[in-house]
Amino acid sequence: MKYAYFPGCSLHSTAKEFDLSTRAVCKNLDIELVEIPDWICCGSTPAHTTSELLSLALPLANCTWAENNHLDVVAPCASCFSRLKIATLEVQKDADLRKKINTIIEGNFEGNTKIFHLLHLFSNGNGSAEKLKEKTKRDLSTLKVVAYYGCLLARPKEVAGVVDVENPQSMDRILNKAGLDVLDWSHKTECCGASLSITDKKVSLRLVHEIIQTAADAGADCIAVACPLCQSNLDLQQSELKNNHGHKYHLPIFYFTQLMGLALGLETNKLGLKRLIVDPRPLLKNKNIIGIEE
Repeated sequence: MKYAYFPGCSLHSTAKEFDLSTRAVCKNLDIELVEIPDWICCGSTPAHTTSELLSLALPLANCTWAENNHLDVVAPCASCFSRLKIATLEVQKDADLRKKINTIIEGNFEGNTKIFHLLHLFSNGNGSAEKLKEKTKRDLSTLKVVAYYGCLLARPKEVAGVVDVENPQSMDRILNKAGLDVLDWSHKTECCGASLSITDKKVSLRLVHEIIQTAADAGADCIAVACPLCQSNLDLQQSELKNNHGHKYHLPIFYFTQLMGLALGLETNKLGLKRLIVDPRPLLKNKNIIGIEE
């Protein structure tokens, strides 16, 4: 299987561990990722609050290369996935808009390429989930995890492509295939505050506290995420919750690809575990998942 790979800004910077683990897992599962040459920022949140045309032109400039090379696109970042998918849907249903955007990007995008998030890629029936189960080398059954989707991987329904926006299951299924003990919980699609961590820290900390506390109450050892901003909020702000909410937490926030990589027996340095703020290695050593020297 071969896909055009759109890492986006976060995976080349603050979420480098997501990029590392994504590439390592895909290679192990015989999925070829071809990074889109000279890709540009998808616009994320600022573009569509500034200009509708800009919010469509930026992602479609990247998708055009993929379509010209007859490849579907995979975007690990939830925000990137959402922007690429929304832009594609918009021009598919509006020929005049598509013509206008093609003039702006000096391209000829027809809207034929499909946009996948990694969760969709691993759970859409292409066999990679079964291959993950077959190739599992580490026993992660002692690790209790909750799957946190956040906002953009469940909403809007027509973009996210989920059956139940309140209780999506794709990450749960993937982690189950990887051998983890995946727990039910109530906050899998609650908002983490997103960029409110910059503009209104009090609100962001309250939302993060609710998510972390609910995961801990469910009995989770860790949380699995699929969004760089969600990971950053839940990971970085745990240290501030003691002063603001009187609770001290030490709950590792993994990218789900890092857990997949652990199950596949990949070396921890190829998964970027050292880059996480809440160090997961003591937990993994205590569970006899990795050795003392790792």
